[in-house]
Amino acid sequence: MSKKQQKHNIRITPLGGVGEIGKNMTVIEYGSEMIVIDCGLCFPREDMLGVDYVIPDITYLTKNKEKIKAVLITHGHEDHIGATPYLLPEIGAPVYGTDLTLALIETKLAEHKCEGVDLNVIKAGDTITVGVFKIEAIRVTHSIDASLGFAIHTPAGTIVHTGDFKVDYTPVDGRVIDIAKFAQLGEQGVLALLSDSTNAENPGYTMSESKVGDMFENYFKNATGRIIVATFASNIHRLQQVISASKRYGRKVCLTGRSMLKIAKIAKELGYLDLDEDLLIEPEEVEKLKKNKVVILTTGSQGETMSGLVRMAAGEHKKLSMIPGDLVIISSTPIPGNEKYVSDVINMLYRRGASVINESVADVHVSGHACEEELKMMITLTKPRFFIPVHGEYRHLYRHAALAEELGIPRSRIFIPEIGKVIELGQKFARETETVPSGSVIIDGLGVGDVGNVVLRDRRLLSQDGLFIVVVTMSSETGELISGPEIISRGFVYMRESTDLLERARKIIVDEIDDCVQKQMTDWTTLKGRIKKALRAYLYDLTKRSPMILPIIIDI
Repeated sequence: MSKKQQKHNIRITPLGGVGEIGKNMTVIEYGSEMIVIDCGLCFPREDMLGVDYVIPDITYLTKNKEKIKAVLITHGHEDHIGATPYLLPEIGAPVYGTDLTLALIETKLAEHKCEGVDLNVIKAGDTITVGVFKIEAIRVTHSIDASLGFAIHTPAGTIVHTGDFKVDYTPVDGRVIDIAKFAQLGEQGVLALLSDSTNAENPGYTMSESKVGDMFENYFKNATGRIIVATFASNIHRLQQVISASKRYGRKVCLTGRSMLKIAKIAKELGYLDLDEDLLIEPEEVEKLKKNKVVILTTGSQGETMSGLVRMAAGEHKKLSMIPGDLVIISSTPIPGNEKYVSDVINMLYRRGASVINESVADVHVSGHACEEELKMMITLTKPRFFIPVHGEYRHLYRHAALAEELGIPRSRIFIPEIGKVIELGQKFARETETVPSGSVIIDGLGVGDVGNVVLRDRRLLSQDGLFIVVVTMSSETGELISGPEIISRGFVYMRESTDLLERARKIIVDEIDDCVQKQMTDWTTLKGRIKKALRAYLYDLTKRSPMILPIIIDI
């Protein structure tokens, strides 16, 4: 190791995934080299009208892309891979992840017609060297197969990133988290631990995934009609338990939902899902079988509008319908913000005569994230000098930091990160330094970053109070009114029942035009401003609503 190498400190910069759920992306730098961990998205807040996804701002990465040696992906959930089609082509660095994770990324890249991305398969236990970094892939247990944590060895010390994890001693596939490796790293010396904080507020331990299988067993044994199970398509262990229970009790399985079909196909091809072809039936075959011989495995556990479960509940599915006597098992927890959608679906299911089982009734779902005792175990095993909680809202990060302090890590060595804020680490010190360009980029249809705060503000205004359009034709020579004003109202007032309001509005517009002509204020920008100001005051006084006012001047 050269003296030049020893002089550098490690820089850790989250570009997403802290102070929020989703959009995970972290940059680790040493000298003139950097690696990136994860490339995720998050779903829009309720006030982001019309927005499809939100991804990290990677301005900092594109400015330094010649320094990026690798992109490491911990696992295949959307909040860790969802931004890959938008960002990987811009970064141009090799990507490393497990076979399942990369297969899911490949499908995304193909859908977006992205070519030339360098994908490299690694597995738990592998060690790779990229630039100055030596990286060990560590098996962790999560709610999707083939999940990894990483030990990143640099000349200045070792950084451990857990990825999303929980400690499951009885996982469905038998592949337990590599506790021994984390303990070994702790004995060798860990400079900093970056650990999943999602469940930091939850005491105790996260229940094993196998417990859900026990619950499925009970319902499958006693159900006399069809069983419909709605869950995350990416939770392959959950799919396996449904499929295994179906086989034991002589039921055929119908898969429905685009993501369910896609992920089941990939998982089966890679050996993560044991699924006999003769067990599967097409939606058209469901009606031909006895009701107690059918299981429908579908998407829609979050109440997504176009999902299989919601379309069945609403009677809008082309091939499948809900019938009285169906047993519906919603095997998930509503993501914050989705509670109302899930509640609406449950109400629709009951209206159609189905019985509904969800986590409020029985243990048909477990989290994929570690609770307090498991988080404390991770800190105790790795014995980090510095601790940085990641992956969670601020309250989750704060609670996780408090747990670390309870375990004896001094508060001066604990950093609650912020997006874009650089944390610089040396062997005996750590500090927050500058803030790099960061934030959120909005995906709306085919547009990437072309919707900003102004557009969102306009959408909110339109959704709340509607649109009021004024069209006038004026002489380009004299500035006098030739025809109009014509008024169009959308989402503000019903025009046929608002004759007096519209007539008064027309008079206000004419008065403003006449006044401008008399004062020789004939530039259209000034006139539009005066019309908007006068109408805004009038309409608000009359209705206490503030529609978007759009004056259109045609000059001839």
